[in-house]
Amino acid sequence: MRRLIVPAVLLLLLAMLQAQLWLGRGSLTDLSEQRGKLAVQLESNARAHLINEQLTAEVADLQQGLEMVEERARQELGMVKPNEIFVQIAPTR
Repeated sequence: MRRLIVPAVLLLLLAMLQAQLWLGRGSLTDLSEQRGKLAVQLESNARAHLINEQLTAEVADLQQGLEMVEERARQELGMVKPNEIFVQIAPTR
């Protein structure tokens, strides 16, 4: 009986270590999940970086001249210059 205790304890410890490897933190499924999250985050970061670059360019344009202000006023507010006719084309579906 005593001869079976040590191997049984060792097998139990081995089973616990294997369970941690396959099911716990750092397991293969966890690694796969983390890689998926990383890919989503990298894509989100790339989109945010692109938006930041566009905003930086807009700020530089606004600091340098009034042409950008005029363009934004025309696009967003529908403003027109004197003696100008505003034509709006509705998008087709």
